[in-house]
Amino acid sequence: MERGGERVGFMKAMLKSELAAAAGVTCDTFRRWLQSDADYLQSQGIGPKAKMLPPQVVRYLSEKYDIELSIV
Repeated sequence: MERGGERVGFMKAMLKSELAAAAGVTCDTFRRWLQSDADYLQSQGIGPKAKMLPPQVVRYLSEKYDIELSIV
């Protein structure tokens, strides 16, 4: 949902595979993308083998990589 060019609304926790699919890339490619965000993910308590991403991380990654998410 957008308001004035800014995403508004609540994010939900998502699997890395779900976020990769929304980005239109393979899980391997998405994992490579996340290597550049290792410091941020670690600061959020997300290890490299984590499968589930919490809402604040989903929001950060969707904004950084311009991933369009349909929020129901």
